[in-house]
Amino acid sequence: MNTVYLDSDASDDVRRQRLYSGQLFVIPPRPSTLALCEFAKGMIQEAFGSIDPLEAQYHMSVEQYVSIVSPLKPKFIHDPETKKLLRAMVADCGCDLNETYLDVPRLRMVTSDGYLTSGVGYAHHLHRDTWYSAPMAQLNWWLPIYGIESESSMAFHPAYWSKGVKNGSSEFNYYTWNSDGRKNAAQHIKTDTRKQPKSEEKMELDPQIRLIVPPGGVILFSAAQMHSTVPNTSGRARYSIDFRTVNLADLRSGAAAPNVDSHPVGTSLRDFVRGSDGTPMPEDVVQEYDNAPAAEGVLVYRPPTA
Repeated sequence: MNTVYLDSDASDDVRRQRLYSGQLFVIPPRPSTLALCEFAKGMIQEAFGSIDPLEAQYHMSVEQYVSIVSPLKPKFIHDPETKKLLRAMVADCGCDLNETYLDVPRLRMVTSDGYLTSGVGYAHHLHRDTWYSAPMAQLNWWLPIYGIESESSMAFHPAYWSKGVKNGSSEFNYYTWNSDGRKNAAQHIKTDTRKQPKSEEKMELDPQIRLIVPPGGVILFSAAQMHSTVPNTSGRARYSIDFRTVNLADLRSGAAAPNVDSHPVGTSLRDFVRGSDGTPMPEDVVQEYDNAPAAEGVLVYRPPTA
């Protein structure tokens, strides 16, 4: 059974447990979410100047487009105002910032009709974030900056919530990905050759759930949800913000979504900092989840400055 909770008044404790059981939550736009989106929109429009960012692909080469969005993404991440607005939004949505740990918010763009599908504009195949070393207690927050259509949304594939599939997650090393895959994203323009965990068997797209929310509306889901980027055929680019949270008490107690098929090396837990003061994730908690303490590579990815 799959339930979508719209504007639920459930506490964060109850909400997390329902998310761990495969349910989806939609938080309608509110001042705190709109403030974050408006700030991002201002950055986007400044970067593109007189060109409409939703239709920029019709006015420049893909290389020119990449040269604009590549520095835009780290600029958004590193701006102090971004972090301030993010913390305010998470608190406004009912999370205790002393127990809630956040990673950095990411600015995403998905162009239309295959204009850019790799690197900084990568269109995600069917996957679980847990294939990429996300903890099973991770929750994903996603919100569009401009209006979206079904043809430019993302899809959830609920049949796979409790059904495992053969995949390449066991060959994915998070620390190697930090040192190579993430750092070199902007170099992949025509094709994306980075090794990423994918299904190794045929998968069915249907049934699928597409949630269409207005700008500033939030879709909240478990990192264990099978989801994908819908091939954008809307004629306009999609710009969105996403970030992740984990709850410290849940990490310590083991409360989380079930693991049906995720077996990566390493953990992304060191990426998270406490919402209230930016304190790093306690190392004793990390060690409970890290299956590669001596791995070569980069333990924590630091996004480049703009």
